[in-house]
Amino acid sequence: MKMTELPAPSLSLIERLALLPPEARAACLAGVPLKDQWRLLNDWRFRARPAQLAPEGDWAIWLILAGRGFGKTRAGAEWVNRTALMTPGCRIALVGATLHDAETVMVRGESGILATAPPENRPLFLRSKRELHWPSGAVATLFSAGEPDALRGPQFHAAWCDEIAAWNRPRPAWDNLRMCLRLGARPQVVVTTTPRPTAFLRALTKMDGVVMTRGSTFDNRLNLPASFLADMEAGYGGTALGRQELSGEILERIEGALWSRDGLERCRMAPEGPLDRVVVGVDPPAGPGTCGIVVAGRDSAGKAYVLTDASLPDASPDAWASAVVRAHAEHGADCIVVEVNQGGRMIESVLEAHGHPRLPLKPVRASIGKVARAEPVATLYARGLVAHARPFPELEDQLCGLIQGGAYRGPGSSPDRADALVWALTELMLAPRPPAPTLRSI
Repeated sequence: MKMTELPAPSLSLIERLALLPPEARAACLAGVPLKDQWRLLNDWRFRARPAQLAPEGDWAIWLILAGRGFGKTRAGAEWVNRTALMTPGCRIALVGATLHDAETVMVRGESGILATAPPENRPLFLRSKRELHWPSGAVATLFSAGEPDALRGPQFHAAWCDEIAAWNRPRPAWDNLRMCLRLGARPQVVVTTTPRPTAFLRALTKMDGVVMTRGSTFDNRLNLPASFLADMEAGYGGTALGRQELSGEILERIEGALWSRDGLERCRMAPEGPLDRVVVGVDPPAGPGTCGIVVAGRDSAGKAYVLTDASLPDASPDAWASAVVRAHAEHGADCIVVEVNQGGRMIESVLEAHGHPRLPLKPVRASIGKVARAEPVATLYARGLVAHARPFPELEDQLCGLIQGGAYRGPGSSPDRADALVWALTELMLAPRPPAPTLRSI
């Protein structure tokens, strides 16, 4: 069975009730005795979002790959408590990055096993033995992923692995754990983690029998302070750190890339004063595909700023022509640098047909490959001569996919956004003298 990915999470049943008008809420609960209402409203299957409930069907590994605050720990703890209740006498492994993490997060944490277990199913924690004992006879044992050999002797029906992307020795710990899961008809393991671009986590997502749930911090917005969410969005929205820690994305680090994510994070800066020049770089599609449209400017000190990524995916000629004209007008650009290798005169014809009286176009023709054109621009970044006014996630993904030697290993089939940026910055920073574009009637 290949890895499958579950659909995006929605509201829990209790969240849906909370959003109803009081009259509608009362109608939903009409006829339910008060004591049963209390039990219902405190039942995890009622309170959980669908993405926090174990998937149906025959699965071996449930991987919850999501941002901080999503509710991963609560989902793992509730699954363990229910497994202990429904499978009397079962044996469960609890594996954290360290024993301290396993105890303070998985067992004693605010969303851990002890805090989420109902009174009638609350386990006894025997710290000296590193064990939890449930009334059903189920027993869980704590392990550190940093000591994989401790998993050589025991055997289990189920396991919960927390923050596996932070394990120091993930492969030997995982291999030993999987060999311990040999009790019962269908041993299962739940993995809860915020992603990091580790080789093991990438391999885990591709293993047979894995059902994966993806999610972000903002999926749990009704249970998190609005001020916290606003601070996270303002401080980290669109950044590599935010995409990893909040949105739950695995951001690849590619060996030999011209740009690094850390380097792009360090070059965030909006221009503080007026700009001497502003240009629009355009990499139009020859057919269906993204039209790269990037606006950049240069100040009097000779520093360039990437101002906007206005690129359009799968746009018609009329749509991307409109976007180019709009970017030119909104930013007061003095030049539109357009690659004409693929489209030739078609590009000028599209812009002419759009109906604007005069527009400064500078057609450019590529004589070398996209990566070779990008290398001098990457050097400008390394020298601290280029800044990004704000995060541009899709553009930056493409930059980080340009590899020295001519390869492209980023998203999509072509780095159209990155190429538009390269044309704009080449015009601003590497042209031998200020351009004098021809004014064309359009």
